[in-house]
Amino acid sequence: GALTTLDLIMGGLTIVLVVIGARRAIGPALSIIAVVMLLYAYFGPYLPGFMQHRGYSIERLINHLYISLEGIFGTPLGTTSSYVFLFVMFGVFLSETGLSEFLTNAAMCVAGTKPGGPAKMAIVASGFFGMISGSAPANVVTTGAFTIPLMKEMGYKSHFAGAVEAVASTGGQIMPPVMGTAAFIMAEILGISYRSIIFMAIIPAILYYVSLWFFVDLEARKCGLNGLKKEQLPKLRESFKTNAIMLLPVILMLVLILESYTAYFAAFWSTVLLVVLSMFNKKTRLNPKKLVNAIVKGVKQTISVSMATAVVGIVIGIVNLTGLGLQLANLIITLSGGHLIITMFLTMLACFVLGMGLPTSAAYIVAAAVAPTAMVKLGVPIEAAHMFIFYYACLSSITPPVALASFAASGLCGAPSGKVGWTAVRLGIIGFIVPYMFVYSPELLMQGEVYRIIIAFCTSCIGAFCLATAFQGYFRTNAKWYVRVLMGAASLLLIDSGLVTDAIGFGCIA
Repeated sequence: GALTTLDLIMGGLTIVLVVIGARRAIGPALSIIAVVMLLYAYFGPYLPGFMQHRGYSIERLINHLYISLEGIFGTPLGTTSSYVFLFVMFGVFLSETGLSEFLTNAAMCVAGTKPGGPAKMAIVASGFFGMISGSAPANVVTTGAFTIPLMKEMGYKSHFAGAVEAVASTGGQIMPPVMGTAAFIMAEILGISYRSIIFMAIIPAILYYVSLWFFVDLEARKCGLNGLKKEQLPKLRESFKTNAIMLLPVILMLVLILESYTAYFAAFWSTVLLVVLSMFNKKTRLNPKKLVNAIVKGVKQTISVSMATAVVGIVIGIVNLTGLGLQLANLIITLSGGHLIITMFLTMLACFVLGMGLPTSAAYIVAAAVAPTAMVKLGVPIEAAHMFIFYYACLSSITPPVALASFAASGLCGAPSGKVGWTAVRLGIIGFIVPYMFVYSPELLMQGEVYRIIIAFCTSCIGAFCLATAFQGYFRTNAKWYVRVLMGAASLLLIDSGLVTDAIGFGCIA
């Protein structure tokens, strides 16, 4: 177990190269945090107040971060190499066979003719594609290149079109069955099956998209924006003949996961089936050139996640080594006075700060190393605490000042990034509210008696409509201020599952 000189040299080089590699792959934010944490670990005895600790030598740091499984080669990077890589490759292979185009065409046929059709089409298409993409900015660029110009053409303002795409694309990370990369890491950290994560995420994810649909619908009716004409829609039958068979690998993946096979087993065999099925049609066939291109593309897409999880290993390793996580958890509880709602609010702010400029998976891992402890100490189940953090890590993609999905959308729609970002916050507002609700109402996480779960889901959907009405200021006509206040109150009361709150909520609506 003793380190040799060569171990120390290789460990030191690895730490330096991981920090430099992360800066090149995902920007400077996470690398700066890692360097600060390294300095914090070394200069511990000289720090003031609660930050002070015994301090650790360079040899001890290299041993912990490079040799042990609590540093760089820890759970986050291990999950990336086993789960995430396979799912990214599966998504890229699906895209190369033309399935993403088929999903976009299907979305046009489902929602294209309705009021505000192009925006609803963006919601459906981004939700579909987000399930297999896992990256909000990548999702924006892929589907937004088509949907944003169409929304602008139909009369939506530029910033609104960009915000719709950003919010819809971000939702792909919380939408089962194939969620973003952070969901796999959460399952590994909690030591539960990925299937359990899927079941917990179903109702919050549906509420997220239902609310966005209502926002878009009310905006369209408010501005008198009609949908596309039938002749403008693509001919889905031809596309269905070509691509329908390519849905079988997605179905196989879902069946295997629900049958309790491991996520990487499901991803691997679904990819094998995908390659085999693609050979039956000339348009979908993955010939050697397309196959190599898909593999290269998949590897490039995985680089940012891999570097993020590697450098996050440094941060987590030092948090655990120095006991900083417990110190910060105790600080949050002290500041909140032991009140759960204030603790949750402070945790949410911490997630946003930690998520600035970071990929979702990195934001979640860093926050999960620090934040859940305070909530668990106050009686919140650990699964709900981690899901709470997971949501805000995802939503950091649309939360200014650093909102990666909103930035990507602003480049496509030609509107200022700040305006797109704040409009996205308004459209995705339910995503900021629901995590508070499922902490107090476990029915929203599919926990409890079946009839209570069904009632909670139905009333929450009505609450989502009330929320959209309150923020858009429109129902059948422009709503007066007191109507908006009552509808806003009704939304919060109905999303929270309880007979008394539901009764008062329906009274507000009446």
